[in-house]
Amino acid sequence: MKLLDIGVLSKLSGVPASTLRYYEDIGLLQSVGRRGLRRQFDTPAVTRLALISLGKMAGFSLEEIKALFSEDGSPQVPRAELHLRADALDDQIRGLTQLRDALRHVAECPAENHMDCPKFRRLMTFAARSTGRRKAGPGKSIRMPARGG
Repeated sequence: MKLLDIGVLSKLSGVPASTLRYYEDIGLLQSVGRRGLRRQFDTPAVTRLALISLGKMAGFSLEEIKALFSEDGSPQVPRAELHLRADALDDQIRGLTQLRDALRHVAECPAENHMDCPKFRRLMTFAARSTGRRKAGPGKSIRMPARGG
């Protein structure tokens, strides 16, 4: 079995060694031994790190990602949960698209004063309601006011 030094694994995966140590501390990753003071990992650790990165990109917490692996370390993908995450991303994309369109309208608005533009005023109302309550990320949707103006 080929072993990877923590520095080699860090370079291969793009994950800092400090993060690898943290992942080991919380049980997301397991070293298989040490060479001196340096942790050694087996080659499947590269794949596991890729799955962890994918889970993070999809908005899963580290605890949720940990639950995506069985006792033997093989992935257990919860298909229903992935469908929910994908639906949440669709909602976020729709909201962000509306926000982009509204910002473009405001940037190109012929109104002399933006405060005279109904779309700009709706955008401000939306922003005021959303402050502190909205967090951009999977599972959180962004709703824009109706179009027009």
